[in-house]
Amino acid sequence: MIRAIRRLGWVFGILVVLLAINLTFQQFLLAPRINAEPGNQRTVLAEYERERGPILVGTKPVARSIATPKQTYKFLRTYPDGVLYAPATGFYSSLYGATGLERQENDILSGDDPRLFVDRIEQLIAGRVPEGGAVQTTLLASAQKAAASGLGSQIGSVTAIDPKTGAILALVQSPSFDPNGLATHDAAAAQDYYEQLDADPDKPLLNRPLVQTIPPGSTFKLVTAAAALADGYEPDSVLPGPASYPLPGSSKSLANWSGAPCGPDNRTTLANALAISCNSAFAYLGNDLGADALRTQARKFGFESSFDVPMTAATSRYPEDPDDAQTAMSAIGQFDVAATSLQMAMVTAAIANQGVTMSPYLVNQILAPDLTVLSSTQPKPFERAMTQQNAAALMGMMVQVVNSGTGSNARIPGVNVGGKTGTAETGGGRPNIAWFVAAAPAEDPQVAVAVAVENAGQPEVSGNAIAAPIARSVIEAVLQR
Repeated sequence: MIRAIRRLGWVFGILVVLLAINLTFQQFLLAPRINAEPGNQRTVLAEYERERGPILVGTKPVARSIATPKQTYKFLRTYPDGVLYAPATGFYSSLYGATGLERQENDILSGDDPRLFVDRIEQLIAGRVPEGGAVQTTLLASAQKAAASGLGSQIGSVTAIDPKTGAILALVQSPSFDPNGLATHDAAAAQDYYEQLDADPDKPLLNRPLVQTIPPGSTFKLVTAAAALADGYEPDSVLPGPASYPLPGSSKSLANWSGAPCGPDNRTTLANALAISCNSAFAYLGNDLGADALRTQARKFGFESSFDVPMTAATSRYPEDPDDAQTAMSAIGQFDVAATSLQMAMVTAAIANQGVTMSPYLVNQILAPDLTVLSSTQPKPFERAMTQQNAAALMGMMVQVVNSGTGSNARIPGVNVGGKTGTAETGGGRPNIAWFVAAAPAEDPQVAVAVAVENAGQPEVSGNAIAAPIARSVIEAVLQR
């Protein structure tokens, strides 16, 4: 009898220990992950108990919370210029969670960040409801508006960055969406709007500047030119430039967009080949340099690397193992080369920044509720992509593109602009993509910009006609700040 009681006691003892272990596991190990789940209504309701901090462009809130008379949700998230800044802010929704900076900087915005601990204590002592901190972006309002106005209803994206720091000055997409439609406390209305956005074939919820990888077309010739300069080529080095280039190991040829040779006797210089966007010369260069050299150069500009700005940008890619024909096509930004507009802005910025690629970032400062600075982002070099001498030579070639080549619509009186046009074929009967990248002023660049228009709605797609004017307006906005 006593033995049976002892055994039963051991069983209950083990059960108590197991229960304690399970409670510890639930409360201390699983709790953070459960609290972070978007569908956890207890966490959502707790966050709506306090005023969520603003997201700022300069000192202007582009996302903020306002008090409501409702008992369930005491605050409503609002976006004064929602469509314009949606690629940066994302949305904050009780039904669909959060995206963009609303998601990535949730701890500071909601007031849960450990750096706000002292501030929360002070607020409680003073009898005030704790508030969230603020996130100040690197965006420049005038550049953002210029990019959005230039894109209009065309499908595409614009990214502008400060070459010297990597700070993102403009992050624009079209089509965009209105975060207010998802932040509403009317669940039925939010659901209807989300389903409408989700069903839209033009994908307004897709963060085009950061996530959409597309062929960069002839803007990739900047990468090929950089690899050529690293290999010993000079701007005045002579290259073959026939009307078409026979692709090695193939029965096909790659023609110049003009259908004509790029110079007398089917020859041209590297500088002129870039200025007039000579396909045959750059295809030849691709095969002469080889796929490994092109890949190495692309990686130095940021290809095949992931960047958190803090949202994670898609990885731009160079083909893994192209044959000679594919290498020739890759040298002009076709075949399987794919890049975001952020990536092509980084390429342009690195050339402008004396050859140094900077890591891009969107958050300038993290602020307490009283707007005292908790932290500031420090610019961080990613890698040296070119020597200073070669970067200066390539920038000079880019100025020639604008002054006397294919990029004439990017000219700004009194400002030396370096740029590169691009028209990318996408195949499958889809429209070509009009590209333009630029940096200015050439002597002391303040901005690098990449414009990609995916569906220009015109039979003739030209980077100079469609994308260059948008880049010019963004550059002007930055220079006039």
